[in-house]
Amino acid sequence: MTTKAPSTVHPADASRLEHVAYASVGSIPVVEPHDRDRLGYCVWRMLTTKKDSLEVAVRAAGARMLIGEEEAIGKIREHLRGVGITV
Repeated sequence: MTTKAPSTVHPADASRLEHVAYASVGSIPVVEPHDRDRLGYCVWRMLTTKKDSLEVAVRAAGARMLIGEEEAIGKIREHLRGVGITV
């Protein structure tokens, strides 16, 4: 039995919207990493569809955050403003 080396992972370009969305939730303390992934996905979906507000996206994620929802929204909004995205 042979084992192949794992595929290499190429990091996303920092200017791509996916990278911006997931980076915006990187500092949010959560119970499990998957909670942060869901939160990042919901922020990305909000940025691409422009249908919902940031508040709705955070609630829709259902992430188990270790900080309050309003504080998390403030941190995400601050990060997005820092890269030139207003929500």
